[in-house]
Amino acid sequence: MDDNLHSLPRQLIELRMEHADLDDLIDRALFDLASDDLTLRRLKKRRLLLRDRITRIESELEPQRPA
Repeated sequence: MDDNLHSLPRQLIELRMEHADLDDLIDRALFDLASDDLTLRRLKKRRLLLRDRITRIESELEPQRPA
């Protein structure tokens, strides 16, 4: 059971959920005139790092296609 918690498909789901949450936070911060630019940049950087991890896991899960 513990293996399922750390499986690549499970990690992928969790990363996608976190990425969607960050999208929502960033969208709300863009419309908030009092939002902090530094916080917004950090959120965007975190979202980009998540996107990279998601892409990496997706490539590990997909079978390699012949060239």
